[in-house]
Amino acid sequence: MKNKPIRTLVADDEKYSREELLYLLGFFPQIEVVGEAASGHETAAKMMDLQPDLLFLDIEMPEMDGTEIAAIAKQMKQPPFIVFATAYPQFAVEAFQLQAKGYLIKPIDETRLAETIAQVEDMLALTAERERTKPPAKLAVEGDEAIHFLAPESIAYAYRDEKSTKVITATGAYETRLTLKELETRLAPYSFFRVHKSYLVNTACITEMNAWFNGAYQLKLKGIDDHIPVSRNYVKPLRSQIEL
Repeated sequence: MKNKPIRTLVADDEKYSREELLYLLGFFPQIEVVGEAASGHETAAKMMDLQPDLLFLDIEMPEMDGTEIAAIAKQMKQPPFIVFATAYPQFAVEAFQLQAKGYLIKPIDETRLAETIAQVEDMLALTAERERTKPPAKLAVEGDEAIHFLAPESIAYAYRDEKSTKVITATGAYETRLTLKELETRLAPYSFFRVHKSYLVNTACITEMNAWFNGAYQLKLKGIDDHIPVSRNYVKPLRSQIEL
């Protein structure tokens, strides 16, 4: 899947320096400049409004300096990665104490800029992957005219029923708007396994696996009366998953 563009804000009170950096960033197709700012207050306002992924930030600016802006950014729910672009090398230690992801000295070296952008790309990809695989505390499902919040370990299995996905526990049946594939991704950190194109099972609930027909099997789950089909192509991988 193609990576999303890196939404970037450029902040520098010197017009020439700002334009030079914007020119250099134009050679990087992964960079999408969403705004520019010429003062500390303008930078803080645009940072909050635009929610950029990346902020190129000068140290010495009127109204509010770069370190103050970086301190504000740390309080954001999703703070941007900050790269300082400055003519003052003596601020490097303070910048990295503020968790800056880069420190570029003017005039900006194109090679160093490319290396910094590549590092930011890697960090954004890692952040996205962590967010994607973060275990859900509770799964929101619908049932009995109310929204219920299920602990993943309480779910015995889920299946696709025409245009909806059903979620089954030992105490009830619920519905979610997620597709079975989306649900499988959400539950990936837990002990769930796809046993059929239409069924996802909590392997911790499996008590029996019985032969059915044509190499297929059926599962018996703890506290569940239903028998869950296992396609023959999934039998061997499932056994590898659950057997010691």
